[in-house]
Amino acid sequence: MAVREILIHPHPMLRTKAEEVMDFGAELQTLIDDMFETMRAASGVGLAAPQVNVPLRVLVVEYAQDDAARPERYALVNPKLVYVSPETEIGTEGCLSIPGIFGEVIRPRSIIVRGQDRYGNPVTIRAHGWLARIFQHEIDHLNGVLFIDKAVRTWREEVIPVAEGVG
Repeated sequence: MAVREILIHPHPMLRTKAEEVMDFGAELQTLIDDMFETMRAASGVGLAAPQVNVPLRVLVVEYAQDDAARPERYALVNPKLVYVSPETEIGTEGCLSIPGIFGEVIRPRSIIVRGQDRYGNPVTIRAHGWLARIFQHEIDHLNGVLFIDKAVRTWREEVIPVAEGVG
């Protein structure tokens, strides 16, 4: 496994619609492993292949729901939202490809996603709340859409410098 470079906005790959995966061979397996490693190294909860300069419909998510001792890991290939709830909620989002910027985004509260696992087997995932938000954010990446395109408000993270020798 290797940590890959995460592209930073306005890199053009981030605005490219990713291509469907047809080959579930060794290169895809390496990509998925590297994406998990890269996401963890950057302290993220999700990552889409275009963010590591690969124009394929692949995403990874690692998120612990309800204070679970062990986070759930998802590698999803060729995902499609097949259901979005009419109920929405606003939430704060950030992005590894847009460091230091956050925004409030309105998204459906519950979703159903269909796709394939890393080996090509069909998968259906029902998600709500924060997990649903993560999947929607990453699927947007596969379509060349960034959270700043949907945000009702954005802001820059304020960093307060710490004086040397203090603390």
